[in-house]
Amino acid sequence: MRLGINLGYWGAGMDGDNLAVAQEADRLGYDVCWAAEAYGSDVPTVLAWVAAQTESIDVGSAIMQIPARQPAMTAMTAATLDSLSGGRFRLGLGVSGPQVSEGWYGVKFDKPLARTREYVEIVRKAMSRERLSYDGEHWTLPLPDGPGKPIKLTVHPQREHIPLYIAAIGPKNLEQTGEIADGALLIFPSAEHLEDTAVKHLRAGREKAGKTMEGFDVCPTLPLAIGDDVNGLADMFRPYTALYVGGMGSRKQNFYNQLAQRMGYEKEAAEIQDKYLSGDKSGAAAAVPHRLIDQTTLLGSVERIAERMQAYAAAGVTTLTLAPAGFTLDERLAALRAGTDALERSGLAA
Repeated sequence: MRLGINLGYWGAGMDGDNLAVAQEADRLGYDVCWAAEAYGSDVPTVLAWVAAQTESIDVGSAIMQIPARQPAMTAMTAATLDSLSGGRFRLGLGVSGPQVSEGWYGVKFDKPLARTREYVEIVRKAMSRERLSYDGEHWTLPLPDGPGKPIKLTVHPQREHIPLYIAAIGPKNLEQTGEIADGALLIFPSAEHLEDTAVKHLRAGREKAGKTMEGFDVCPTLPLAIGDDVNGLADMFRPYTALYVGGMGSRKQNFYNQLAQRMGYEKEAAEIQDKYLSGDKSGAAAAVPHRLIDQTTLLGSVERIAERMQAYAAAGVTTLTLAPAGFTLDERLAALRAGTDALERSGLAA
């Protein structure tokens, strides 16, 4: 099993620290450094900045939002980043959510599965440098009855095949991801529930495409915190979990809330959402069960985290992405180093 890091969103007051974390991960031999975008920093600019100041670690978008860009633009960006980084770019895509898609980008959040499939087909076709034409429900290239003509990408990516990941949560999206992508970006993964909530759906998609799970990258992100007081460490992540389970989306369309329900927290997920949407954020955080936090983070001593890593590997994880927590840069760097120590102790290091 390989290790990655996730820097999250740029511009949250820790930009200098984030670069130092990425550089230390590079030195320690981490496999990939992911960054995110929502409605603040854009991810390609951040990854270019990180790639320019690291040597061997891959840089990946987790995610580039599908409603933010035309697919041909995404192909251009991916090819450019792969060329500039010396073949170190990984393209992670996702549809975002209805509030961001419609509120920020003005793009209807409809038929996300079909839209993702077409988007991936166009991106891959463009990156292959064949002349681009496409006739789909959501995109038609070139536009009919106009001056447009099929053209091809002029930039040469460093590699013939840039790894393509999709952020997926729901069963149908996971199955399609297994069918059309090279990897899956997962959030709030529980090793105990991963087979039922994710891997079996990914496997079904791979089988649909006539493939196995061999070579497919199962890549969840987990916050990491080192210390002896597991309960106290878990409390650090109560607001984070409450935000996603309670407030990331509407009452009817909150994918993270639905995931918590599939993990057996139906009653708790409803309570967290009720309190969060009514404005009681502290009450929502208090309602998050300790076990839910502990199952979806890496907390405690290096030995405890090594045991958890073994559980994730047994559940099918191939790249474990860590989000090292800490109030200072030194604490985050210490957590990062503990991650490599834990992997070595687990016996899973490549």
